[in-house]
Amino acid sequence: MTESVTTATDVGATARTAPRPTGHRVSYRAAFWGLIVRDAKVLSRSLTQFLLRTVIQPFLFVFVFLYVFPNIGAGIHGPGQASFGTVLLPGLVAVAIMFQGIQAVGLPLVNEFAQTREIEDRVMAPLPTNMVAFEKILFGAMQSALGALLVFPMVLFFPNSNVHPHVNPALLVAEIIVACLSSGALGLAIGTGWNPRQVPLIFSLIVIPITFLGCIYYPWAALHPIRWLQIVILANPLVYVSEGLRGAITPNLQHMAWPVSLGVLIVIGAGLTALGMRGFRKRVLG
Repeated sequence: MTESVTTATDVGATARTAPRPTGHRVSYRAAFWGLIVRDAKVLSRSLTQFLLRTVIQPFLFVFVFLYVFPNIGAGIHGPGQASFGTVLLPGLVAVAIMFQGIQAVGLPLVNEFAQTREIEDRVMAPLPTNMVAFEKILFGAMQSALGALLVFPMVLFFPNSNVHPHVNPALLVAEIIVACLSSGALGLAIGTGWNPRQVPLIFSLIVIPITFLGCIYYPWAALHPIRWLQIVILANPLVYVSEGLRGAITPNLQHMAWPVSLGVLIVIGAGLTALGMRGFRKRVLG
């Protein structure tokens, strides 16, 4: 008696070669929505974990920089007469968005491909492989948007935060949508390109550098005295998220022109999406 072993490659090959049902088949839209609902149910079971991973880091930033430092006489000020809270708000929203893409899409995918094999169930859905990958991006983007919404009240209503936003609603919505989709695409690219043994490297080589060099604590224009660094960090997608949100939330501060930050972020997001989908197809179909 021979024992059959099903692998992600076998499942992917079957999904690729099996004829699609006709007549009363489930539409792509219904199947896609089914994956979204399934992910939402899974997230609801770990809602506490989601909230903790979303709010802990921004809360610590706000607590240390806007409460501890001023109370020990070591307060930090933004460029010109701006308060540091005003400078920090767009940066914290940006980092919440970016981290959700990595934590909600990238890290789970690493485990799904290498350990749990949950991805095998997904590729059996009556959907093209690229649409299964895009569902991952979209659901990650939804979590990123929720994370961004949680950061706003945390900073705005923190005692003595001294934040003075001047929000451009239309630009803010556009920036958040593009940033969240780009974040999900980054997560997909990471999740399909790394294995579990390399997870510590994700934080050492990606998360920490893009955070400290992502214009979270300072506007990009303020780096003009260090011209080489100002140019080098243009390769960091978090710079365009921070600067785009700074232009939408605190336009009175120095920031990149919004067509530049938004346009470059769209290009980066499209590139990451193509890279992630290519990696997804390669891992699933072999």
